[in-house]
Amino acid sequence: MIVRIMGEGQLTLADSHFGELNKLDDELLAEMERGDGPGFRQTLHALLEKVRELGEPLPDDSLEPSELILPAPDATLEDVRQLLGDDGLIPG
Repeated sequence: MIVRIMGEGQLTLADSHFGELNKLDDELLAEMERGDGPGFRQTLHALLEKVRELGEPLPDDSLEPSELILPAPDATLEDVRQLLGDDGLIPG
């Protein structure tokens, strides 16, 4: 799957990694519902770092359609709320 981190670029990520990422996504969603700003920030950074760690960056000149778009590291709670689907940022 091709994943875009807004403001950074695209990565190819194997479907086998989504179970691990969904745990962080669930945690992020719970923190957003509680209005836990510091927890949200920490978990968002952990989620993006895990995507960077597990993914393979696409070349900068590659323009592939992204199947999943994740917020930038500096995104606010409100920014992320606008990106959320029923399953969070990462589809279940």
